[in-house]
Amino acid sequence: MKHLYSYIVSPTNGRYDNKKNNLILNTSIEDHKFVSRHGVIIALPVNVEHDYLKIGDEVILHHNVFRRFYDVRGNEKNSSSYFQEDKYFCYYDQIFLYKRNNKWTAPPGYCFVNPIKSTNDLELDKEQPLTGFLKHVGSDLRSFGLKDNDLIGFTPNSEYEFIIDGEKLYRVPTESISIKYERKGTEVKYNPSWV
Repeated sequence: MKHLYSYIVSPTNGRYDNKKNNLILNTSIEDHKFVSRHGVIIALPVNVEHDYLKIGDEVILHHNVFRRFYDVRGNEKNSSSYFQEDKYFCYYDQIFLYKRNNKWTAPPGYCFVNPIKSTNDLELDKEQPLTGFLKHVGSDLRSFGLKDNDLIGFTPNSEYEFIIDGEKLYRVPTESISIKYERKGTEVKYNPSWV
């Protein structure tokens, strides 16, 4: 069973990630924040153009892959990615991170960034805006000489929040990385207590 252009993935712990310590956080299917983004590749596409994703890789996906929604008539529907029970189609650009041999790696086109704690005690926002440490770097950024823990800046509204291995990270398209800063040595990663 293979698709011409899509990977076939299965959710690792169900379609929704809305429980924490046996407490149900959300009972609605509309909120994308509680849709699971963790899956496992179970089949490769026939027309694969790259060779770094393999069967069995754990992946972090777009939230619409496993999502359910209500149509205009109020009927509950599966996303267009739905194939069969616990099997979903997933295009290459919907995969943001993959894990093999206990190591997360970003495919070309994306990277993940640790937010930095703000040094301004007078502001309510605890994060320094539009800056962070590179956490998971793909080969496209490595070709520019960037590596994990480099301090970078990114463009506004390009970040998207994920919780991966108990750590708050932002997914940022590589084209949105705007600058590499020299480190002062006083920068601290920010990971809120609720994570």
